[in-house]
Amino acid sequence: MILKMRKAVCYILLFLPFYVKGQLYVKNNSFLYVDNQYITVSSYLNLAPSAAVYLRNNGQLLQKEVASTNEGLGQLSVYQEGTVNNFQYNYWCSPVGSTSTLGNNPFGITLFQRPVTKTQSLPVVTTASNNGSTTDTSLTISSKWIYRFLSSEFYSQWLHTGAAINIVTGQGFTMKGSSGFDSTQPYAGIVPNNASGTSQRYDFRGRPNSGTISIEVAANKFTLTGNPYPSAIDLNLFLTDSENTPFIDGTALFWEHDKTVNSHVVSNYRGGYGVYNGSTSVYTPATFYNYDIGGNQGTVASNPLNSYERRFSPIGQGFMIRGLADGTVKMKNTHRVFRKEGFSNQSQFERNANTASTSNPTEDNESDFFGEIPNLAGIDYTQINKKPAPHIKINTLLNNQAIRQYAICFLSNATEGLDNADSKSGDGTNLPFDSYLYLNQQEYVHSTMPFAVTNVYPIGFKCNTEATFKIGVVEMCGVSGFLDVYLHDKVTGVYYDIKNSEQTIILPAGTNNTRYEITFLNATLNVPELLDSQLLGYSNLKDNLLVIKNPKNLELNTIDLFDLSGKKVLHFKNMGSNSNYEFDTSLLGDSIHILQITTNESKKAYTQKIPIFK
Repeated sequence: MILKMRKAVCYILLFLPFYVKGQLYVKNNSFLYVDNQYITVSSYLNLAPSAAVYLRNNGQLLQKEVASTNEGLGQLSVYQEGTVNNFQYNYWCSPVGSTSTLGNNPFGITLFQRPVTKTQSLPVVTTASNNGSTTDTSLTISSKWIYRFLSSEFYSQWLHTGAAINIVTGQGFTMKGSSGFDSTQPYAGIVPNNASGTSQRYDFRGRPNSGTISIEVAANKFTLTGNPYPSAIDLNLFLTDSENTPFIDGTALFWEHDKTVNSHVVSNYRGGYGVYNGSTSVYTPATFYNYDIGGNQGTVASNPLNSYERRFSPIGQGFMIRGLADGTVKMKNTHRVFRKEGFSNQSQFERNANTASTSNPTEDNESDFFGEIPNLAGIDYTQINKKPAPHIKINTLLNNQAIRQYAICFLSNATEGLDNADSKSGDGTNLPFDSYLYLNQQEYVHSTMPFAVTNVYPIGFKCNTEATFKIGVVEMCGVSGFLDVYLHDKVTGVYYDIKNSEQTIILPAGTNNTRYEITFLNATLNVPELLDSQLLGYSNLKDNLLVIKNPKNLELNTIDLFDLSGKKVLHFKNMGSNSNYEFDTSLLGDSIHILQITTNESKKAYTQKIPIFK
């Protein structure tokens, strides 16, 4: 539905996509109700004093303007459910602010409301005591746990905000949930009710944020931010935006924690940060650590290996970013998309089982490509592969206590050195037990390079006492099953197969960054070798060439290359007795291939596995 007008007076229920070319004006005592759909406004939104826009059942608002000039004293209302009780934190970023001045305005928890019906909500109560609570008649939020983290590094630098309306647009904040139970169901069909704990429902009410939003960052410091809009965002667009990449490292960090710990004492907390990389779309879950009273990480605690889909950040989602240099990054309307919450939609608000609708009639879940995703950047998502970059995930069990997971990823356009496709851990470096990819004398949990079977990945271990580490491959995504993965002990020269079984090593107290590495070749078995001591075949992955060495100048009859289905993809006859041959493989698919050569000197066919990846 398209309205080509400067002003639209709206008091309608919207069940179809809706586009306003120009300003959208909702007059006094009128409302626009958006159910399970989206509305796009090309200019600004003007809400008269008693006007409202209600986004329900995954309803979302997209706006195109570069600078926000939204105005009026009316309010937009959108729900989001928390996932914690009164002892634990969610990280938030508000999609609305106050109506005090023109454009975007700060947010505070007093702007939250408690849903009662489809359109009616009641103001929340705030308390300075430890515990928030909920009943069938009220929702109380503790202001004691409302904090921001702005260009900071240490636990002591968390900035207490309390109930003040001073959370600037684009700033994230922490908030603990509530205890008790609210059986109110705002309207039929919404699941669940306003229950506390794993599904406490909050109504964000205020002026919708829009336009380009500036977020200050500092070198090697963290900033809590998030999705600041009343729509989903494509997190990859934000993290890889060319205006942002000089200032942030391309990674978003998501707080995870043990929800069975019911304590306000920091030394009882157990949690850590999951790592999402915007260049590869790969997420590695948090390793949970214990903390001392000063907020410093202590012993490893556990790791439930949560599986979250992070690409499309839903409304209200908060996350950390890490600065590369002092400067400003920008969240833009062009990063906004209409994407419903759900695991299959790669859009989750820190939960494994999402209660929101996941219907996507334009998308084939069996396809490798996205369906149509309405967006403001003009992207044709049907041409984008929805799978993450090809990768290998490796788990290391740290002294039988918790798991650290890291990912080896492959992108043809990645650099050999470090760039924004590589990700450090969000847990710091002063840890008593840890394992990591040791790159350029730094600790990483994601490494991304073009694939080459000769790639080598140094890995490090640290422990403050003698410790046992068990290491093994847990996932190979988009990578041929014929690829081998080894842990190479450079001291003993032994290669351990960690693809098919775990390898256990015991190390003394200290840090070991030089002894071990991950390889795809076993130097004692899998180096390119002469076929029957007369022919050498290998893949030059850098230049996309199949290379054959013929040092004895045998007379080659046929050279054939087969894919794993048995299809002949290259065939050459009567090739003579040259000492060197090179064949282009740039048009072949990424996989292990089988090279077969026959000579006039022997009736035997020489065969060898040849990995071809670009």
